[in-house]
Amino acid sequence: MYRSGHDPENIQPADVLCDFCERPAWEMGMPCVEGHHGSVICGDCLGQAWRMLVKEQAGSDGAPAWTCVLCLEQRDPPWWQSPVRLEARVCRRCTRQAATVLHRNPEW
Repeated sequence: MYRSGHDPENIQPADVLCDFCERPAWEMGMPCVEGHHGSVICGDCLGQAWRMLVKEQAGSDGAPAWTCVLCLEQRDPPWWQSPVRLEARVCRRCTRQAATVLHRNPEW
């Protein structure tokens, strides 16, 4: 997601926001993973999703047809839903893949 009023011809790190908490993740030097079409999940949100979906084997239930913000695929529950942006949900598969990417980076 991009900050309101950004210049699409000149995207800056401060323009890229986490789709789940809306913080300027790239600018703050946070670990982040980018999904399809510029979607981003920061390390803090990924940690929350990981704890719920993978470690605790839990997640939100609800209507079966929804789209994961990162992979843009329709998924069945469970998912982790942002407490800030209720329309932002991430599936278990994307949570695992994103965590694997961050785990490989020695800085994070």
